[in-house]
Amino acid sequence: MQTTPRRFSATLLSLVAGTLALGACDRNDERTAGQRVDETVAKVERRADEVAADAKAAGRDARQAAEQTADSIGNKSKDLAITAEVNTRLARDPELSALAINVDTAQGRVVLRGSAPDPAARGRATQLASAVDGVVAVNNELSVQRN
Repeated sequence: MQTTPRRFSATLLSLVAGTLALGACDRNDERTAGQRVDETVAKVERRADEVAADAKAAGRDARQAAEQTADSIGNKSKDLAITAEVNTRLARDPELSALAINVDTAQGRVVLRGSAPDPAARGRATQLASAVDGVVAVNNELSVQRN
């Protein structure tokens, strides 16, 4: 929460007025009213500095969290694009069926699950997936199932 100078001044004046009122009740206090006001103002200023430091830290934490979220969203977007491109390339292959192969991507690592008609097609699926921009590894878990 951001404190405006006007709000801070009003709060400070309220605290000073309250201190003066309470000070008038305590006759054993040997300090002058000015000294009590100075002490109260110093306390309020210290507390304001603490609040400002806390707000600055909270802002820094929020900024870091936002950056991490943006990075995460960016990575997920890249993974979705990789998955879509791998599916497109698999669908173009006459022997591989994009419907029979499930493609999952996480941090550029592609996992192929499902079936291929023969070992050569299974190997081609790995090559097709590996050729997509952004792919860092392919884990081919396809089983060979002849129709």
